[in-house]
Amino acid sequence: MKTLIVYAHPEPKSLNGSLKDLAVSTLRAAAHEVRVSDLYAMNWKAVVDATDYGLHASSPLKVALDSGRAFDAGTLTPDVLAEQEKLLWADTIIFQFPLWWYTMPAILKGWVDRVFTYHFAYGVGEHSDTKYGERFGEGTLAGKKALLSVTAGGPESHYAARGINGPIDDLLFPIHHGILYYPGIEVLPPFVLYGADRMTREDYPDVAKAWQQRLLTLESTEPIAFRPQNFGDYEIPSLHLKEGLEAAGRTGFGLHVRG
Repeated sequence: MKTLIVYAHPEPKSLNGSLKDLAVSTLRAAAHEVRVSDLYAMNWKAVVDATDYGLHASSPLKVALDSGRAFDAGTLTPDVLAEQEKLLWADTIIFQFPLWWYTMPAILKGWVDRVFTYHFAYGVGEHSDTKYGERFGEGTLAGKKALLSVTAGGPESHYAARGINGPIDDLLFPIHHGILYYPGIEVLPPFVLYGADRMTREDYPDVAKAWQQRLLTLESTEPIAFRPQNFGDYEIPSLHLKEGLEAAGRTGFGLHVRG
């Protein structure tokens, strides 16, 4: 298996850094090929601007259309092209990051903004009265899997169904469903470490064991059963979930998961 690890933390000696290093060593020991995109070490440019699209940048700038034209012409910047190549190479993508202000660090969001261009991660496939493009279960990255490995400062109870921060599945839904499933990636249940700010050296062996166990079961873990867009669950073109498909007790984001 070929695994890409996209890592976003500024401190190599952090808990996130240790989890990234452990993932590399564990997967390589299991005969997996591993590549790492260490965004801080790469000094990753986190903002989209006209320099990303060169001669294909319009005035005023139109990020979606300009990124698609540059992608089609093969003239995206070398750093973006390299990350797109890594995504096409990988069978599985692991995202290692701390949950900051209820989402991913800005540098990682900037990676998504610049790498997931029009005609690469979206804007692909047939658009008609019966099909609204290839997305949410289809697309360029279909057949790949992704796993979020996330550290959170608060205790697990804060992220429970009645917790003040909201359920962790809801907080991660925009990433799971809106960023990863959108271009076709199957999303595995996340690996979340709570209370990261209070973790001690004595706690780490148990954390490491749990993380290694998840890593060694990547291929056998069932993905989250998100509903695909074009296979009967949604009305087209409204993309409203059809009546009667709700699972008992499901509301909000949960409506878009089968079962």
